Amino acid sequence: MPVILPPHWHNANRRITDRNAWLNRRQYMTGGAAALMAGCLPLGRASSTLAELPKRYPYKLPSVSKHATYKAGHPNTPVLTNEQIAASYNNYYEFTTDKGRVWELAKDFETRPWTVHITGKVAKPLQISVDDLLKQMPLEERAYRFRCVEAWSMVVPWTGFPLRKLIERAQPLSSAKYVRLITRNAPQAYPGVRSQPWYPWPYFEGLTIAEATHDLTMLAVGIYGHPLPNQHGAPLRLVVPWKYGFKNIKAISRIELVEEQPRTFWNNIAPAEYDFGGNVRPDVPHLRWSQATDRDIETGTRRPTPMYNGYAEQVASLYPSGPKAS
Repeated sequence: MPVILPPHWHNANRRITDRNAWLNRRQYMTGGAAALMAGCLPLGRASSTLAELPKRYPYKLPSVSKHATYKAGHPNTPVLTNEQIAASYNNYYEFTTDKGRVWELAKDFETRPWTVHITGKVAKPLQISVDDLLKQMPLEERAYRFRCVEAWSMVVPWTGFPLRKLIERAQPLSSAKYVRLITRNAPQAYPGVRSQPWYPWPYFEGLTIAEATHDLTMLAVGIYGHPLPNQHGAPLRLVVPWKYGFKNIKAISRIELVEEQPRTFWNNIAPAEYDFGGNVRPDVPHLRWSQATDRDIETGTRRPTPMYNGYAEQVASLYPSGPKAS
């Protein structure tokens, strides 16, 4: 495996809890804590399912160059979220709108064979399997803060590679100004798609070319040191840590480089509530709630939301007319 040198924004001193410690840190969801996690399955139920997940993984992750790239936006959020909690609290409308049932309904979703198509304004359109990506791309582990537009958050370690690396292979043309991403079109595999036909499936998202090729933007194939479980978007999902979770499209099947700004799933449905950018900004409230604070899904603690989810130093230059810090 190639050696991956830490980039300039690597925070070598960030405290990440030891893996064994955070996997077995404590029993959660008892007594009053359960009320803080409304909508999340009891930990015992999630735990037994997670214990079975490694037996179902269709592949193993190659060796990973591990380094933390999470830069704390404020001092009280440095510890990784317990894996069992993160795995049992998910937004994935293709399966269900019930956050606590996604893991259960998604467990048998087939992620092999899986081919990713890169087309559009490129000199060399590509078709490549996820298995070939695993063999060819230098993987690294990055711990990022994740922020949902619904004002809850967690910190998780992703395994993957920069989206830029894949885009470069297709040799984008100068006319490529945006990147459109589309999930697999498989209504028979998604109970939520069948029960919610009014949504414009399959899910689709978009970034500017500058956002897509930024150092922080990655395609994830793993989480917590093992392959992605289905509820997290297996086999391939987008991770853009300074944007709300709805921008982080799951189960990616197609990537298109285009000249005009593409429509996106939630912006298409409710443009007054979800803009194309989807950047985490505490100064811009959602129409139905404030974004000034967010709730940690493990502890229930509310805390101030930093500008661009704590990554303003790295990404503010992408938005010259926008705010610079929290």
